[in-house]
This record gives sequence, C-alpha cells and structure tokens, in this order.
Amino acid sequence: MPLDLPAGLDAAEIQTLIDTAIAEDIGAGDITSEAVIPPDTKFDGVMSARQDMVCAGLPIAKAIFETFSADIKFEALATDGDHLAAGADLARLGGPALALLTAERTAINMLQHLSGIATLTAKYADAIAGTGTILLDTRKTTPGLRTLQKYATRMGGATNHRMRLDDGVLIKDNHIVVAGGVAEAIRRARAKGLSDIEVECDTLEQVIEALSAGADSILLDNMAPPLMAEAVTMIDGRVPTEASGNVKLETIREIAETGVTYASAGRITYAAPAIDIGLDWSAAP
Repeated sequence: MPLDLPAGLDAAEIQTLIDTAIAEDIGAGDITSEAVIPPDTKFDGVMSARQDMVCAGLPIAKAIFETFSADIKFEALATDGDHLAAGADLARLGGPALALLTAERTAINMLQHLSGIATLTAKYADAIAGTGTILLDTRKTTPGLRTLQKYATRMGGATNHRMRLDDGVLIKDNHIVVAGGVAEAIRRARAKGLSDIEVECDTLEQVIEALSAGADSILLDNMAPPLMAEAVTMIDGRVPTEASGNVKLETIREIAETGVTYASAGRITYAAPAIDIGLDWSAAP
C-alpha cells in the first residue's frame, strides 16, 4: 500500500527508513507474542499523550503499523502540528494482535522522538514571538533521520535551513583560514558559479570585509548580544543576518531582540527529550 505522507516527505525514503527501523527491532520475529498470543486474537487500542506536546510523526506511526498488516485500522484523532494537552487521544487502532504488538515499539519510538523535537521547537518559537526573528534548524541531526527530524521542526514552528551540504553555500571559519581571508573565500565561491553566499563572521572586522566582498548573508557566530546588536546596526538591512552559537531557550529572546533576521538552534534536534506517549490495548470482542 502506498504511504500517505505529508508534503515534503519522500515515500521511498521514508519506507526505507521504516524498514530499517523494523528490522532493527524485530530480528527474526516477536518470539514472546508468537508464543503467548493466539494467531486469531484481535486488539483494540487508544494512543494518548501523557504530557503536553506538539504532535509530529503520526502519519509515520500509521505507516509503521500498516506495514505489518493490511487488516490494521488506524484512525488519527490529531494532526501533526497540533498543540495537545496531557491526556489527549492521538489515535485509535484495531486489528490482529500479533501485528499490533510487534509494530508498537517502533511506531511509538518514532512518534515520541519526533513529537519531542516539535514540542521543544515550539518553545523556542514561542520565546521569540513578536520579535520578527525567524527560527532555523541546523544539520545537527541524527544520521539517517534528518528528513524526519527537520519535518518535526517545521511542525514546531521552525524554518528548515540547509538540508545537505549541496543545499546552500556557507563559508565557515575553516574555509576562511584555508582561503586566506573572508574576501578570498567569497571570490573563490563566486568563481565556481555559486550564489546566495552566506559567510560566518566572528568579529566586526570580518563583517565589514564580508559586506565589502559582496556576501549575500552574514552569520554572526557566538557573538554576545551587545556585539551582535552592533553588527546588525552596521549591516543596516543590506543583507539578512543569522545568529548562531549558544542559542538556547534561555538566551534566544535576547538574541532575537538584537534585530537579527534568523536565529539557528541545533538543540531543537539534538537535545530534544522524547515525549511520553501511551498505547493501551484491550482484547476485541
């Protein structure tokens, strides 16, 4: 059965990820359930939030269950991006007990992880509400899960930054050192036909050099808010600015109030705790 996925998710990529996750968890089979549960047993179940959360990954959980059996019925009671209170029901399920039990851990793990990212992302987005600064994610993701983790940040209110290294030009400190300076690094990028060049700057001197050399946007790296505000004033709207480094929930509001265009936070993907989600089963009549 073709996967029914939200826009921006490639069905073939997600199916491969699901197949890998299932193989990792099951091995040769669910030997406990096969020994204890009669083959014709049916289960009904309700999946619910055990804490306040932003939902992300419900269609992925549905796809995991349906990979095991076409007879599994999965009725979503929420939508990805929904802000839900503890106790809210997420889905109703029913079907062959063996298939449901075997799929359960993989499906719940994925939903808990992605909802954890969306929930933390929403806290960051709420913290800068009204400032005009846009929250970005980063490439600090779990290998193999980037597409889904960045999907989860979108559900929480962030905008995706680079998906891959071929998705945008970002001249960083090591590029600058090897090239011999900001201007030379920009010149080399232009000579290769690259455009939309973002340059990481640690100092006001580098900001001035990047502007003079024609940078299309400037990343202000690990600058204290007063220095960042000075850089934003100096740039004066000529190019977009991005704050990066030490962007935490406790600091992002002060950072946004400097007037930066964007603030990027790696913590929304690599430091997000899983959400507690329950799935309670009962034998179907």
